[in-house]
Amino acid sequence: EVQLVESGGGLVQAGESLRLSCAVSDFAFDDSSIGWFRQAPGKEREVVSCIARVGNSTDTIYYSDSVKGRFTISSDIAKNTAYLQMNSLKPEDTAIYYCAAGGRALCRLQPLLTTTPPYPYWGQGTQVTVSS
Repeated sequence: EVQLVESGGGLVQAGESLRLSCAVSDFAFDDSSIGWFRQAPGKEREVVSCIARVGNSTDTIYYSDSVKGRFTISSDIAKNTAYLQMNSLKPEDTAIYYCAAGGRALCRLQPLLTTTPPYPYWGQGTQVTVSS
């Protein structure tokens, strides 16, 4: 059974940093897309970033305009874990952050979509709160 477990969320002040982790089990990490999404209260879920890998190579990386230049996505095949380094956090980054896993085409498709691609596997989410 594929499982995704996020960690690393918390309460920080504006301008500070957090690193989220997404540990994935029973999943072919080296031929996949891992996406980070977030949902703030009263708002729809939105994509934050995604990374697609083929073997030991990164195939695609995508960032939403709202986080470009501040967030960095990465993955470690040996640990089957993806990361989201979040710097210069803003109050508007406050949300529950979810990671999702699926085939590598999903991240390739992200720039063409206005909705969430059909990732089949999702984590339970981790809360990020940024105070002003």
